[in-house]
Amino acid sequence: MQEYDDRMQTVERQRDILIVIDVQYDFLPGGALAVPDGHRVVPIINRLATRFAHCALTQDWHPPGHHSFASTHPGKVPFDTIMTVHGQHILWPDHCVQNTRGAQFAVELAIANAEVVIRKGFRPNIDSYSAFREADRTTPTGLAGYLRERGLSRVFLAGLATDFCVAWSAVDARDAGFEVVVVEDACRAIDTGASHSAAWIRMHDAGVVRARSSDIEA
Repeated sequence: MQEYDDRMQTVERQRDILIVIDVQYDFLPGGALAVPDGHRVVPIINRLATRFAHCALTQDWHPPGHHSFASTHPGKVPFDTIMTVHGQHILWPDHCVQNTRGAQFAVELAIANAEVVIRKGFRPNIDSYSAFREADRTTPTGLAGYLRERGLSRVFLAGLATDFCVAWSAVDARDAGFEVVVVEDACRAIDTGASHSAAWIRMHDAGVVRARSSDIEA
């Protein structure tokens, strides 16, 4: 597994942004797709955000009957896999359905300097993990263009879950030409089928830096 980069990461206000991934009720304890200990990232992210001039949030935002829901496919249950035109995908419990409490950001999340919210997964037939690109691997969310127009070139990632939406976002950000730091203690993983360790291998191979929140200074 990738080792930490023990160098201090000094936030550069003009080029760095913290992107907080999917800190929504359905991914927290009691939610439809709860990430183990997911609530523990919230105070860490709140403290981390104060070190940045720029922050963004992503929000899973599925319509009812989304293609990624097991309930949409007769005879399937959550965590089964199916083949689609976009490749093999895991099926999930219904979660983060538009305009439900489960899709809302945790009320404890306090990021006053969040400048933009990127909603993803709202296309009924395309799953979405990454903040940058839908799971068909071609449809952009627009985030990369937004960051470039703002002159932001290094991305710090935190949120849920490490092995899915955080990892996909990190790799896609690298593909788009950004420097990327994943703040591991500000993330938590689902870890199904050894997905957590596999995600860190993918991120390492893509050139993602692995850091702790204590290694990041304003």
